[in-house]
Amino acid sequence: MNYIDLRSDTVTWPTEAMREAMAKAPVGDDVYEDDPTVKELEQYAASITAKEAALFVPSGVFGNQLALFTHCPRGSEVILDDQCHIVQHESGAASIIAGVQLRTIDAHGSILLPESIEPRVRIGDDIHEPKTSLICLENAHSNGKVFSIEQMEKVRRCANRYHIPIHLDGARLFNAAVSLGVEAKELTQHVDSVMFCLSKGLCAPVGSILAGSRKFIDQARRNRKIMGGGLRQAGVLAAAGLIALKEMRYRLDTDHQNAGMLEKLLNDVDKIEIAHDRRDINFVFFKNNADAQLDTEAFVEYMHEKNILINPCDRDGYFRLATHYWITKEHIQYIADTIKEFYA
Repeated sequence: MNYIDLRSDTVTWPTEAMREAMAKAPVGDDVYEDDPTVKELEQYAASITAKEAALFVPSGVFGNQLALFTHCPRGSEVILDDQCHIVQHESGAASIIAGVQLRTIDAHGSILLPESIEPRVRIGDDIHEPKTSLICLENAHSNGKVFSIEQMEKVRRCANRYHIPIHLDGARLFNAAVSLGVEAKELTQHVDSVMFCLSKGLCAPVGSILAGSRKFIDQARRNRKIMGGGLRQAGVLAAAGLIALKEMRYRLDTDHQNAGMLEKLLNDVDKIEIAHDRRDINFVFFKNNADAQLDTEAFVEYMHEKNILINPCDRDGYFRLATHYWITKEHIQYIADTIKEFYA
């Protein structure tokens, strides 16, 4: 049975074109840098983010943690918002792999502001303090928000004052670019390194990209090997990644439109509250009204019985429904009708 899967945009299957390209991909040993398909992917990824070089890695978490490992001396400190993916969803990896301390800021669901960052920068010689080695941003944010180029530029100016690099968790970079109506490189110009996923909404089965300066990527390649990410005949996977970047990123607006359609259809459900301010990309967030007194676990089970997969609500009570390539407009109507039936 094929479920209507709204748990995430990571659940996308590869397209038929990807499967065919994977079967026919020229390959070589990528640890020796002999894989022509991986090389093509890395060169193309670097070009669309306006970076000197890029590196194919197994996952988004791997790419983020590789960035921290490469940027940061052990025992140094990273400034980032306390709701970002690196803090909330990467299993404490920064302390294990890079050996860094995370200094989090409550950004209240928005981007870090220079006035919040500056008081936390530690660059002096006080032997009691770790030194700040990196600032991390996330755009699009996993809370569904997209931050503007102007906001990112402000953080860049702040980082420049203290000579601190910036890493961008751009897992959904192209969703952010589509939402803002800009090219991805207009966002990445304000950061020193960027990670973006090929398997979130773009349908590639595996892989992410880490991009930055050539010197940074040369060191990251060595560190990728240390982390166990040295890949062999990875062109089989990179072939799908090329289609993801050359074709699939141009259709992401369809997913955004479908999420907007679902939001509109749910507007008249009295027993839920939709987070309209978190609807910049392909997510719809909603929670039960305080007066509804409805069983959230029962809702998840009800949806499953109706052939729709959703995740349990988060700690704040919000459900997140993610649209993607395999969710059609016909699905959206059925999903909305099913939710309305439960809350009737």
